[in-house]
Amino acid sequence: MSTKEAGAGLKGLRVVEMGQLLAGPFCGQLLGDFGAEVIKIEPPGEGDPMRNWGRERPYGKSLWWPVVARNKKSVELNLRGQAGQQAVRDLVEKSDVLIENFRPGRLEGWGLSPDALLALNPRLIVIRVTGYGQTGPYAKRAGFGSIGEAMGGLRYIVGQPDGFPSRMGISIGDALAGTMGALGGLVAINARHRTGRGQVVDSAIFEAVLSYMESMIPEYVIGGYIRERTGSVLPNVAPSNVYPTRDGQLVLIAGNQDTVFRRLAAAMQRDDLAKDERFATHAARGKNAELLDEIITEWTASIDSDPLLDLMEDSGVPAGRMYRAPEMLADPHFAARESIISLPHPDFGELPMQNVAPRLSDTPGQVRWVGPELGAHNDEILRGLLGMTDEQVARAQA
Repeated sequence: MSTKEAGAGLKGLRVVEMGQLLAGPFCGQLLGDFGAEVIKIEPPGEGDPMRNWGRERPYGKSLWWPVVARNKKSVELNLRGQAGQQAVRDLVEKSDVLIENFRPGRLEGWGLSPDALLALNPRLIVIRVTGYGQTGPYAKRAGFGSIGEAMGGLRYIVGQPDGFPSRMGISIGDALAGTMGALGGLVAINARHRTGRGQVVDSAIFEAVLSYMESMIPEYVIGGYIRERTGSVLPNVAPSNVYPTRDGQLVLIAGNQDTVFRRLAAAMQRDDLAKDERFATHAARGKNAELLDEIITEWTASIDSDPLLDLMEDSGVPAGRMYRAPEMLADPHFAARESIISLPHPDFGELPMQNVAPRLSDTPGQVRWVGPELGAHNDEILRGLLGMTDEQVARAQA
């Protein structure tokens, strides 16, 4: 008998999300995916700008919103008015976590500082996601994800060596800061089990990016080395690159480990490469990566992608296609793991999106519904949970 309880990992945890756009809302999305009740506060009549973001907007609606706002409840409150601010205080008293990603000082200006909120609810966890953090000389600057990616070191090393620094095709800085905010929030909740007290989680975009920069700092301080853009390869790691095939496809082959390279050489019917002093060791291949890539490219260009991938699998050499959405939707592995799911949407019918990650054996995450309409949960939260009258709701939304 199965003991799985989908969406129950954070069941019973109530989260108030006051952020907008992406970094704070992504933090809320992660918590909601694992069962937390996420109550998203939005400006009356306007909502989160994410409702209008994204390149494709059929029916005039965003395809991004249903993903980033999934599993959330939408409530309209005017945070600039005293009645709206009081509603937040009342809600915080009944909640476990508050997420916000306003510029530092905004909450304080509304009389909703962490100190004030913790005085109302000493067990509250306040997750604050910003560009530069809550302290330091840059704290009050406007901070977008792109700036955090640049300051955190990521932008400089992405792109071709002879071109300008490039960007990732997604808002990676915001996502990393949101992920770190969620991680910090869960650590704080665990600490609360011991202490009985809440605390503030300060997640800065530039520091979230910086935390992923591997050994960049000691490489410079100790070794005097500054990482540069290297295009599709990593310096001194070969072969690990994208190679063309006869049928016009691109296949990534990663054969940089010594034992794996010997298997690759055998698959190429080039055992001589594994014995060649220029390629026999990891260090040697790194020094001669360009020459080795030329040899492998000449070989892959003579083979169609399907037999090449079959050969790599049979030989125990990691390899894969460069996937886009069409390839993901057609892949049997994605289907078997239900990596992409579909949910009903009032305008789009069945709406596909990525499933929850990571996988938990007993309390897996679950997407219960797509991003809601603006104010869809006003009655449930304001009148139901908080017991507000129609007059009080009207003042809080004015």
